[in-house]
Amino acid sequence: MAHYQINKSYQEINEKIKQGKAVVVTAEEIIDIVRKKGEVEAARTVDVVTTGTFSPMCSSGAFINLGHSKPPIKIAQARMNNVPVYAGLAAVDVYLGVTEPTRDDPLNKVYPGEFNYGGGHVIQDLVAGKSIHLEAEAYGTDCYPNKKLDRMITLGETVNAILCNPRNAYQNYNCAVNLTKKIIYTYMGPLRPKAGNANYCTSGQLSPLLNDPYYKTIGIGTRIFLGGGIGYVCWPGTQHNPHAPRGDNGVPLKPAGTLMVIGDLKQMSPRYLVGVSFLGYGCSLAVGLGVPIPLLNEEMAHYCAVRDEEIFAPIVDYGTDYPEATGKILGQVSYAQLKQGTVVIEGQEVPTVPLSSLVRAREVAKLLKEWIQAGQFLLGEPVELMPSVPTEPIAFDTELS
Repeated sequence: MAHYQINKSYQEINEKIKQGKAVVVTAEEIIDIVRKKGEVEAARTVDVVTTGTFSPMCSSGAFINLGHSKPPIKIAQARMNNVPVYAGLAAVDVYLGVTEPTRDDPLNKVYPGEFNYGGGHVIQDLVAGKSIHLEAEAYGTDCYPNKKLDRMITLGETVNAILCNPRNAYQNYNCAVNLTKKIIYTYMGPLRPKAGNANYCTSGQLSPLLNDPYYKTIGIGTRIFLGGGIGYVCWPGTQHNPHAPRGDNGVPLKPAGTLMVIGDLKQMSPRYLVGVSFLGYGCSLAVGLGVPIPLLNEEMAHYCAVRDEEIFAPIVDYGTDYPEATGKILGQVSYAQLKQGTVVIEGQEVPTVPLSSLVRAREVAKLLKEWIQAGQFLLGEPVELMPSVPTEPIAFDTELS
């Protein structure tokens, strides 16, 4: 068991937050503090480090209870602003997925498709207070005789609206290029031929899981900034891969951990939940997400002092290697290089394009810092983030005693 010079508890830090005495800094601010004071003194003087990211996060959506009509209806199919929602839950519960396009979208039949409106845009409109056109059909039952619903609805008129995102806050991600001779359209954005651009998608040294690479303080029950409101980590995200290769500093060298997160959509803001469209690929939602990391000891101060120069993304050819799943990596590039605007790939200078907004990531970290300083946000002590979901069913003793 590790022995630390500094040992704080969640309870101690939360008590300081309640008293307005907690020292809170952002993940960018802690870097200079550790450099000047060292990890032990930084852990002694700083209580919480706030992180932030604002990026397209396709595996997102909302559970919405629409409330019962008169007469009541058991919805079989439904649309919100002509975007299909999944109704196979209960009478008036639906799930609105952010990548679902409108029912009559031409998709890529007119190539490249524009995907101007989809589930992510509906969520942004809902949190902006706009009225949404709800259409629903049903086959009718004795207890739910209504067979059709057509009305306008606002977020405030729903019974419940819960943002529930199965995979957010990816821990590191690819730097995407295209080595073919024609432009391609991907979830990493349009990629020009012959490595005409290199696209990347995290906030680097501000990104939540890059500041806690081994998930020592981030787990089930961690309270977070989500979409402008308060949310929680509720499970490891889909595709969570804690066993990805790592550098000497513990930071993964390829996509690794992810978070499943949940929160009350009615608290959230259209500034931090923004519908997005990817030319030739589809629609999604950009999510603002921030995680507070308690400096329980000097080890956490060490991890939170990670710099863009020490975080490396794999360069992947999305023209051939990604669609053919070859697993080939062209090389590694640091986020410091990516943020400079150009990188050299196979001897060629290539302009870089961020899909993640550093400006809004900084806003998220700053807002979360202010909430904690004001005593409006306490830390949630987490259960350990499971490294992976068991692949074998749990065996139970079924014999009667």
